[in-house]
Amino acid sequence: MRNNIMHYTNIFFELTKRHFLVFFKNKIRVFYTLMVPIIILLVYICFLRALELSTVENILYQLEVQPNAKLKQYINILVDSWMLSGIIALSTITISIQTNNIIINDKENGVNRDFSSSPIKKSLLIGSYFLFNFVVTLLICVVVLFVCLIYLAIMGEFVVTFTDFILMLACLAFSCITSTLFTVLICSFIKHESTLASIIASISAVAGFLIGAYMPLTMFPPILRNVCCFIPSTYSCNLMRFSFMNTPINLVSDYLQNSNIANAEELIKTLTDNFGYNLNCFGYTLNIGYQAVINIGAIVLLVILNILSSKHLAKVTIEG
Repeated sequence: MRNNIMHYTNIFFELTKRHFLVFFKNKIRVFYTLMVPIIILLVYICFLRALELSTVENILYQLEVQPNAKLKQYINILVDSWMLSGIIALSTITISIQTNNIIINDKENGVNRDFSSSPIKKSLLIGSYFLFNFVVTLLICVVVLFVCLIYLAIMGEFVVTFTDFILMLACLAFSCITSTLFTVLICSFIKHESTLASIIASISAVAGFLIGAYMPLTMFPPILRNVCCFIPSTYSCNLMRFSFMNTPINLVSDYLQNSNIANAEELIKTLTDNFGYNLNCFGYTLNIGYQAVINIGAIVLLVILNILSSKHLAKVTIEG
Protein backbone atom coordinates (compact mmCIF):
# COMPACT_ATOMS: atom_id res chain seq x y z
CA MET A 1 0.00 0.00 0.00
CA ARG A 2 2.75 2.40 1.00
CA ASN A 3 4.73 1.52 -2.13
CA ASN A 4 1.70 2.27 -4.28
CA ILE A 5 1.24 5.66 -2.66
CA MET A 6 4.90 6.52 -3.20
CA HIS A 7 4.67 5.32 -6.79
CA TYR A 8 1.62 7.46 -7.59
CA THR A 9 3.15 10.44 -5.77
CA ASN A 10 6.32 10.18 -7.84
CA ILE A 11 4.30 9.98 -11.06
CA PHE A 12 2.22 13.00 -10.02
CA PHE A 13 5.26 15.18 -9.33
CA GLU A 14 7.09 13.96 -12.44
CA LEU A 15 4.10 14.99 -14.54
CA THR A 16 4.00 18.38 -12.81
CA LYS A 17 7.75 18.79 -13.36
CA ARG A 18 7.27 17.97 -17.03
CA HIS A 19 4.64 20.75 -17.38
CA PHE A 20 7.04 23.24 -15.75
CA LEU A 21 9.86 22.30 -18.11
CA VAL A 22 7.64 22.64 -21.18
CA PHE A 23 6.28 25.99 -20.02
CA PHE A 24 9.56 27.64 -19.03
CA LYS A 25 11.36 26.24 -22.09
CA ASN A 26 9.32 28.63 -24.22
CA LYS A 27 10.93 31.93 -23.15
CA ILE A 28 8.67 34.03 -25.37
CA ARG A 29 5.56 32.57 -23.73
CA VAL A 30 6.94 33.22 -20.24
CA PHE A 31 7.90 36.79 -21.21
CA TYR A 32 4.47 37.50 -22.70
CA THR A 33 2.69 36.01 -19.67
CA LEU A 34 4.65 38.33 -17.37
CA MET A 35 4.33 41.38 -19.61
CA VAL A 36 0.52 41.43 -19.71
CA PRO A 37 0.11 42.60 -16.06
CA ILE A 38 3.14 44.90 -16.41
CA ILE A 39 1.53 46.56 -19.44
CA ILE A 40 -1.72 47.00 -17.49
CA LEU A 41 0.32 48.62 -14.69
CA LEU A 42 1.97 51.00 -17.15
CA VAL A 43 -1.42 51.92 -18.64
CA TYR A 44 -2.64 52.76 -15.15
CA ILE A 45 0.40 54.89 -14.35
CA CYS A 46 0.26 56.77 -17.65
CA PHE A 47 -3.49 57.19 -18.10
CA LEU A 48 -5.88 55.76 -15.49
CA ARG A 49 -4.15 57.19 -12.42
CA ALA A 50 -5.01 60.77 -13.36
CA LEU A 51 -8.62 59.72 -14.02
CA GLU A 52 -8.96 58.03 -10.61
CA LEU A 53 -7.39 61.00 -8.82
CA SER A 54 -9.72 63.40 -10.64
CA THR A 55 -12.64 61.36 -9.31
CA VAL A 56 -11.42 62.00 -5.76
CA GLU A 57 -10.87 65.67 -6.54
CA ASN A 58 -14.52 65.92 -7.62
CA ILE A 59 -15.56 64.32 -4.32
CA LEU A 60 -13.48 66.87 -2.40
CA TYR A 61 -14.96 69.71 -4.45
CA GLN A 62 -18.53 68.55 -3.83
CA LEU A 63 -17.86 68.36 -0.09
CA GLU A 64 -16.11 71.76 -0.18
CA VAL A 65 -12.88 70.31 1.17
CA GLN A 66 -9.60 72.07 0.41
CA PRO A 67 -6.92 69.36 0.61
CA ASN A 68 -3.53 70.22 2.06
CA ALA A 69 -0.27 68.48 1.11
CA LYS A 70 -0.66 65.79 3.77
CA LEU A 71 -4.21 64.91 2.77
CA LYS A 72 -3.18 64.78 -0.91
CA GLN A 73 -0.42 62.35 -0.02
CA TYR A 74 -2.78 60.08 1.88
CA ILE A 75 -5.31 60.18 -0.96
CA ASN A 76 -2.60 59.27 -3.47
CA ILE A 77 -1.66 56.29 -1.29
CA LEU A 78 -5.31 55.26 -1.06
CA VAL A 79 -5.99 55.50 -4.80
CA ASP A 80 -2.74 53.79 -5.84
CA SER A 81 -3.29 50.97 -3.34
CA TRP A 82 -6.83 50.52 -4.61
CA MET A 83 -5.76 50.27 -8.23
CA LEU A 84 -2.62 48.18 -7.74
CA SER A 85 -4.51 45.57 -5.73
CA GLY A 86 -7.05 45.37 -8.56
CA ILE A 87 -4.28 44.88 -11.13
CA ILE A 88 -2.79 42.02 -9.09
CA ALA A 89 -6.20 40.37 -8.69
CA LEU A 90 -6.79 40.68 -12.44
CA SER A 91 -3.33 39.23 -13.10
CA THR A 92 -4.28 35.97 -11.38
CA ILE A 93 -6.94 35.50 -14.07
CA THR A 94 -4.95 36.58 -17.13
CA ILE A 95 -1.85 34.61 -16.11
CA SER A 96 -3.82 31.49 -15.20
CA ILE A 97 -5.75 31.41 -18.46
CA GLN A 98 -2.54 31.82 -20.49
CA THR A 99 -0.80 29.09 -18.51
CA ASN A 100 -3.45 26.66 -19.73
CA ASN A 101 -1.70 26.69 -23.12
CA ILE A 102 0.09 23.57 -21.89
CA ILE A 103 -3.20 21.67 -21.59
CA ILE A 104 -4.40 22.76 -25.03
CA ASN A 105 -1.03 22.03 -26.64
CA ASP A 106 -1.09 18.51 -25.21
CA LYS A 107 -4.52 17.99 -26.73
CA GLU A 108 -3.72 19.49 -30.11
CA ASN A 109 -0.30 17.86 -30.55
CA GLY A 110 -1.43 14.41 -29.48
CA VAL A 111 0.77 14.30 -26.37
CA ASN A 112 -2.25 13.06 -24.41
CA ARG A 113 -2.30 9.91 -26.54
CA ASP A 114 1.13 9.07 -25.14
CA PHE A 115 -0.21 9.58 -21.64
CA SER A 116 -3.27 7.43 -22.33
CA SER A 117 -1.16 4.56 -23.66
CA SER A 118 0.99 4.57 -20.51
CA PRO A 119 -0.05 3.23 -17.08
CA ILE A 120 -0.86 6.74 -15.77
CA LYS A 121 -4.10 7.36 -13.92
CA LYS A 122 -6.23 10.11 -15.46
CA SER A 123 -6.69 11.72 -12.04
CA LEU A 124 -2.90 12.11 -11.68
CA LEU A 125 -2.61 13.84 -15.05
CA ILE A 126 -5.50 16.20 -14.37
CA GLY A 127 -4.26 16.96 -10.86
CA SER A 128 -0.79 17.75 -12.20
CA TYR A 129 -2.32 20.31 -14.57
CA PHE A 130 -4.05 22.02 -11.63
CA LEU A 131 -0.92 22.10 -9.47
CA PHE A 132 1.22 23.36 -12.35
CA ASN A 133 -1.24 26.13 -13.19
CA PHE A 134 -1.58 27.25 -9.57
CA VAL A 135 2.17 27.35 -8.87
CA VAL A 136 3.05 29.20 -12.10
CA THR A 137 0.24 31.71 -11.56
CA LEU A 138 1.32 32.29 -7.96
CA LEU A 139 5.02 32.69 -8.85
CA ILE A 140 4.42 35.22 -11.62
CA CYS A 141 1.87 37.13 -9.52
CA VAL A 142 4.40 37.36 -6.68
CA VAL A 143 6.76 39.04 -9.16
CA VAL A 144 3.98 41.46 -10.12
CA LEU A 145 3.31 42.09 -6.41
CA PHE A 146 6.93 43.07 -5.81
CA VAL A 147 6.87 45.36 -8.87
CA CYS A 148 3.80 47.11 -7.41
CA LEU A 149 5.46 47.45 -4.00
CA ILE A 150 8.56 48.93 -5.65
CA TYR A 151 6.32 51.42 -7.44
CA LEU A 152 4.77 52.46 -4.13
CA ALA A 153 8.24 52.89 -2.63
CA ILE A 154 9.40 55.03 -5.57
CA MET A 155 6.31 57.23 -5.23
CA GLY A 156 6.96 57.66 -1.50
CA GLU A 157 3.72 55.83 -0.68
CA PHE A 158 5.05 52.65 0.92
CA VAL A 159 3.10 52.18 4.17
CA VAL A 160 2.95 48.37 4.02
CA THR A 161 3.57 46.67 7.37
CA PHE A 162 4.89 43.12 7.80
CA THR A 163 1.36 42.00 8.74
CA ASP A 164 0.02 43.64 5.57
CA PHE A 165 2.62 41.82 3.46
CA ILE A 166 1.79 38.41 4.93
CA LEU A 167 -1.90 39.12 4.36
CA MET A 168 -1.13 40.11 0.76
CA LEU A 169 0.58 36.78 0.13
CA ALA A 170 -2.30 34.87 1.73
CA CYS A 171 -4.95 36.74 -0.30
CA LEU A 172 -2.85 36.30 -3.44
CA ALA A 173 -2.68 32.53 -2.93
CA PHE A 174 -6.44 32.53 -2.29
CA SER A 175 -7.05 34.45 -5.54
CA CYS A 176 -4.78 32.10 -7.49
CA ILE A 177 -6.77 29.09 -6.26
CA THR A 178 -10.01 30.69 -7.45
CA SER A 179 -8.56 31.67 -10.83
CA THR A 180 -6.95 28.27 -11.41
CA LEU A 181 -10.18 26.40 -10.72
CA PHE A 182 -12.13 28.79 -12.94
CA THR A 183 -9.77 28.84 -15.93
CA VAL A 184 -9.04 25.09 -15.96
CA LEU A 185 -12.80 24.50 -15.87
CA ILE A 186 -13.16 26.65 -18.98
CA CYS A 187 -10.22 24.97 -20.73
CA SER A 188 -11.63 21.50 -20.13
CA PHE A 189 -14.02 22.26 -23.01
CA ILE A 190 -11.38 23.70 -25.38
CA LYS A 191 -9.51 21.61 -27.94
CA HIS A 192 -7.58 24.13 -30.04
CA GLU A 193 -5.09 26.91 -29.33
CA SER A 194 -6.92 29.30 -31.66
CA THR A 195 -10.04 28.96 -29.51
CA LEU A 196 -8.03 29.57 -26.35
CA ALA A 197 -6.42 32.67 -27.90
CA SER A 198 -9.88 34.12 -28.59
CA ILE A 199 -11.01 33.40 -25.03
CA ILE A 200 -7.82 34.95 -23.60
CA ALA A 201 -8.46 38.12 -25.63
CA SER A 202 -12.10 38.29 -24.50
CA ILE A 203 -11.35 37.68 -20.83
CA SER A 204 -8.45 40.14 -20.81
CA ALA A 205 -10.71 42.82 -22.29
CA VAL A 206 -13.70 42.52 -19.95
CA ALA A 207 -12.52 40.82 -16.74
CA GLY A 208 -10.94 43.98 -15.34
CA PHE A 209 -14.27 45.77 -15.49
CA LEU A 210 -16.46 42.90 -14.30
CA ILE A 211 -14.42 42.27 -11.11
CA GLY A 212 -14.06 45.96 -10.34
CA ALA A 213 -10.31 46.09 -10.99
CA TYR A 214 -10.38 49.21 -13.19
CA MET A 215 -13.14 51.24 -11.60
CA PRO A 216 -15.41 51.01 -8.55
CA LEU A 217 -18.48 48.86 -9.04
CA THR A 218 -20.50 51.73 -7.55
CA MET A 219 -20.09 53.46 -10.92
CA PHE A 220 -21.95 50.64 -12.67
CA PRO A 221 -25.74 50.44 -13.14
CA PRO A 222 -27.37 48.39 -10.35
CA ILE A 223 -28.20 45.49 -12.72
CA LEU A 224 -24.61 45.13 -13.92
CA ARG A 225 -23.32 45.55 -10.37
CA ASN A 226 -25.52 42.68 -9.22
CA VAL A 227 -24.29 40.51 -12.12
CA CYS A 228 -20.71 41.13 -10.97
CA CYS A 229 -21.65 39.69 -7.58
CA PHE A 230 -21.94 36.25 -9.21
CA ILE A 231 -18.31 36.32 -10.38
CA PRO A 232 -16.01 34.63 -7.81
CA SER A 233 -13.03 36.81 -8.75
CA THR A 234 -14.97 39.91 -7.69
CA TYR A 235 -14.61 38.74 -4.09
CA SER A 236 -10.98 37.69 -4.63
CA CYS A 237 -10.30 41.19 -5.93
CA ASN A 238 -11.83 42.77 -2.83
CA LEU A 239 -9.89 40.45 -0.52
CA MET A 240 -6.71 41.56 -2.28
CA ARG A 241 -7.83 45.15 -1.80
CA PHE A 242 -8.34 44.57 1.91
CA SER A 243 -4.72 43.45 2.29
CA PHE A 244 -3.50 46.51 0.39
CA MET A 245 -5.86 49.15 1.75
CA ASN A 246 -6.42 48.36 5.41
CA THR A 247 -3.50 50.55 6.49
CA PRO A 248 -4.11 53.42 3.96
CA ILE A 249 -7.79 53.67 4.93
CA ASN A 250 -6.86 53.81 8.61
CA LEU A 251 -4.29 56.54 7.88
CA VAL A 252 -6.81 58.66 5.98
CA SER A 253 -9.53 58.12 8.60
CA ASP A 254 -7.24 58.96 11.54
CA TYR A 255 -5.93 62.07 9.82
CA LEU A 256 -9.38 63.38 8.91
CA GLN A 257 -10.81 62.66 12.36
CA ASN A 258 -7.92 64.45 14.07
CA SER A 259 -8.01 67.46 11.74
CA ASN A 260 -10.30 70.46 11.53
CA ILE A 261 -11.44 69.62 8.01
CA ALA A 262 -15.14 70.21 7.49
CA ASN A 263 -17.35 67.28 6.48
CA ALA A 264 -14.61 64.86 7.58
CA GLU A 265 -17.01 62.03 8.48
CA GLU A 266 -18.90 62.34 5.18
CA LEU A 267 -15.61 62.42 3.27
CA ILE A 268 -14.39 59.24 5.00
CA LYS A 269 -17.65 57.46 4.15
CA THR A 270 -17.59 58.60 0.52
CA LEU A 271 -13.97 57.59 0.01
CA THR A 272 -14.44 54.16 1.60
CA ASP A 273 -17.62 53.57 -0.40
CA ASN A 274 -15.88 54.40 -3.69
CA PHE A 275 -12.34 53.24 -2.98
CA GLY A 276 -12.84 50.68 -0.25
CA TYR A 277 -13.23 46.93 -0.18
CA ASN A 278 -16.85 46.48 0.89
CA LEU A 279 -19.31 45.39 -1.77
CA ASN A 280 -22.91 46.43 -2.35
CA CYS A 281 -24.85 43.47 -3.71
CA PHE A 282 -28.61 43.53 -4.30
CA GLY A 283 -28.89 46.47 -1.92
CA TYR A 284 -26.93 44.77 0.88
CA THR A 285 -23.46 45.81 1.95
CA LEU A 286 -21.12 42.84 2.27
CA ASN A 287 -18.13 43.44 4.51
CA ILE A 288 -14.85 41.64 3.96
CA GLY A 289 -15.76 38.77 6.30
CA TYR A 290 -18.90 37.86 4.35
CA GLN A 291 -16.97 38.19 1.09
CA ALA A 292 -14.35 35.72 2.33
CA VAL A 293 -17.10 33.22 3.20
CA ILE A 294 -18.72 33.68 -0.23
CA ASN A 295 -15.37 33.20 -1.92
CA ILE A 296 -14.77 29.97 -0.01
CA GLY A 297 -18.22 28.81 -1.09
CA ALA A 298 -17.36 29.70 -4.70
CA ILE A 299 -14.15 27.66 -4.46
CA VAL A 300 -16.11 24.65 -3.17
CA LEU A 301 -18.57 25.03 -6.06
CA LEU A 302 -15.73 25.31 -8.58
CA VAL A 303 -14.11 22.17 -7.14
CA ILE A 304 -17.37 20.27 -7.58
CA LEU A 305 -17.79 21.55 -11.15
CA ASN A 306 -14.21 20.60 -11.97
CA ILE A 307 -14.76 17.10 -10.58
CA LEU A 308 -17.89 16.75 -12.71
CA SER A 309 -16.08 18.00 -15.81
CA SER A 310 -12.90 16.02 -15.12
CA LYS A 311 -14.32 13.03 -17.01
CA HIS A 312 -14.86 15.30 -19.98
CA LEU A 313 -11.36 16.75 -19.60
CA ALA A 314 -9.85 13.27 -19.38
CA LYS A 315 -11.85 12.12 -22.37
CA VAL A 316 -10.78 15.05 -24.49
CA THR A 317 -7.19 14.63 -23.31
CA ILE A 318 -7.19 10.99 -24.37
CA GLU A 319 -8.82 11.60 -27.73
CA GLY A 320 -6.54 14.52 -28.59
